[in-house]
Amino acid sequence: MTDEITHGGSGKAAIADEPARRTFLKTTGLTALGAYVGMNIPFEGNLMALAQGMSEEDIMSGKDGLVLLNDRPLNAETPAHLLDADVTPYQHFFIRNNGFVPDSALDMDAEGWTLTIDGEVDTPMELSIDELKSRFEEVTLRLVLECGGNGRAFFNPGASGNQWTTGAVGCADWTGVRLSDVLNAAGIKPSAVYTAHHSDDPHLSGEPDKEVISRGVPIEKALAEGSIIAWAMNGGPIPAVHGFPLRLIVPGYPGSASQKYINRIQIRDQEHDGAKMTGYSYRVPAYPVAPGTEVPEEDMVVLTEMPVKSLITFPQSGAQAAAGEATEVRGHAWSGSGDIASVEVSIDFGATWTPAALDASVNKFAWQRFRADVTLPQVGYYEIWARATDLNGVSQPPVVPGWNPRGYGNNMQHRIAMIAT
Repeated sequence: MTDEITHGGSGKAAIADEPARRTFLKTTGLTALGAYVGMNIPFEGNLMALAQGMSEEDIMSGKDGLVLLNDRPLNAETPAHLLDADVTPYQHFFIRNNGFVPDSALDMDAEGWTLTIDGEVDTPMELSIDELKSRFEEVTLRLVLECGGNGRAFFNPGASGNQWTTGAVGCADWTGVRLSDVLNAAGIKPSAVYTAHHSDDPHLSGEPDKEVISRGVPIEKALAEGSIIAWAMNGGPIPAVHGFPLRLIVPGYPGSASQKYINRIQIRDQEHDGAKMTGYSYRVPAYPVAPGTEVPEEDMVVLTEMPVKSLITFPQSGAQAAAGEATEVRGHAWSGSGDIASVEVSIDFGATWTPAALDASVNKFAWQRFRADVTLPQVGYYEIWARATDLNGVSQPPVVPGWNPRGYGNNMQHRIAMIAT
């Protein structure tokens, strides 16, 4: 087949083959396509999914054991026992998309990619990836990424959105350059207040001018330790589904701030008001509310620092252990404010707690390994609970904290079941 648009005797257009369809839809959009063919397009959402040229099975190739929560956009979480590694490998790293994966990412083609730095800066810049690599110091940091809605499934009454349980989190080695180095090279003006992130992932509607997501962070966070512009994950190019060729990593903040497919960072003189920055998106009430409260939009504030948290990764929930014999329990703990001070475990529903051994952090904003030996005293059913405390003395609560309309920031104590035999 030829890579072209063909016309039948009726004068209506037909897409000749897959490459042509992808290119045509990407550059034209559904509205213009409808006008071009002279009719409405039933099932237009399915057509745009086909324009991706890959199914969700293709895009998830290499992933292992993830639980698919949504296929449009693609979102999948990782069972806790698959997150036991100190560095989360690609196959077990959760997926949180807001739109389609760009064609250039699917093709792993970064030719011509540039990153623009503009707005409230003295010297706007347009940098190629090679220029980023040559002009600025390269760093590799182990950093946690966690979706702001991780744990949403446990809110009561329920909150709208993907029903994440515990697996919208991972900790990888990210390589890139410090965001502060790049912004300082552009010369940040005194008027700078917030960053605004822009990318080229296609909107689910197929409209080329619609932004999928445009998040930002306070300028102080952008300049802080750990915030980087990354091009590599675990020693290789960032995979397509995780943001190839460039993404931001803003540790300690919800994963939405670590925007994928980044091609522009605008510095603004006000809090950013881009797509999914206003209304209820990644925002929580400015004051405590009763569960189920209808909170006015004007009383919602941006979700910033993520709370202290821990996850038991071994053994798998439901495992059996011999009564009266020591069994190792292990996992990870992390906090949006930085390092963890301590982790404790309980086998009696939180009545008593035993300190766990806690490894030092590899670097700030990496998760920390904890281990504890527990002995289940007699045959029966038990729950193992974990409780982390950060350096500010803040600990995880035993129940879902701070109900909010979109179910953000749940850091209740994680627990697994064990059967003593």
